[in-house]
Amino acid sequence: MKKAYQITPRETYVRGAKAREHRFAAYLDAWRAKVERIGNLNYPEEAMRNNTTGDLLLDVAINPDGTLKSVRVLRSSGHEVLDEAAQNIVRLAAPFPPLTEAILEDTDVLHIPRIWQFKSGSTLGLTR
Repeated sequence: MKKAYQITPRETYVRGAKAREHRFAAYLDAWRAKVERIGNLNYPEEAMRNNTTGDLLLDVAINPDGTLKSVRVLRSSGHEVLDEAAQNIVRLAAPFPPLTEAILEDTDVLHIPRIWQFKSGSTLGLTR
């Protein structure tokens, strides 16, 4: 009888120098632009009313087909409304484009850890 072995997915975290690698750069730029556009259209009303600002670190994991595998707060902004808004914005922006062939050479799940900045004036920005 054959035993079935679970294959562990190859997970790649794209930050720092790796984010500037050619095979990741275009994907990340398009991903960031889409998330910022959706985020600015869906900026949390409560944060606007109370002029709540803050930064948080969020990890977004993307499957090969561009669907969202997971989204989680790694470092809170200290404001639940902002932490929840960031997670909701990612869900609204999904699905994302499928991972490119170059990325798929060594990656099954792409993690994009980014600092989210909810700024005064009701704008959202993501940094590397």
